[in-house]
Amino acid sequence: MLWLIVGVIVASVAVLAAYIRLAPSDPGQWHVTPEVEADRDLEGGVLRVVETGPEGLARFDAIARVALRTTVLAGSVDEGMITYITRTKTVGFPDYTTVQQDGDVLRIYARLRFGESDLGVNKARVDEWLALLKP
Repeated sequence: MLWLIVGVIVASVAVLAAYIRLAPSDPGQWHVTPEVEADRDLEGGVLRVVETGPEGLARFDAIARVALRTTVLAGSVDEGMITYITRTKTVGFPDYTTVQQDGDVLRIYARLRFGESDLGVNKARVDEWLALLKP
């Protein structure tokens, strides 16, 4: 009986891990204009407004595209807005970072998909990317 319980637990964890890693990301839900007026740290993400000049998104994109486990979900520099997915190394939890060029300003909204707290991971990532963005 104990083996059955252990088997059910292991199977449940495997199914959950597969769902987290393989669940589709709908651009209609995640690639949305960041409503950001000021810097703010959230429990599950971060909001940033950064003066970068008109080429800020292109420079930010070059940094994000070489970041580990980061891919583009939707958008482009030409469109003026890009949403990236960055996955955690072990489980593959997806975090979404949407960046919009608004004149000389970048508006950034990074957030988690699963859970309530990201333990500061999005803040650390965005702040690291922004540090690389500075001349």
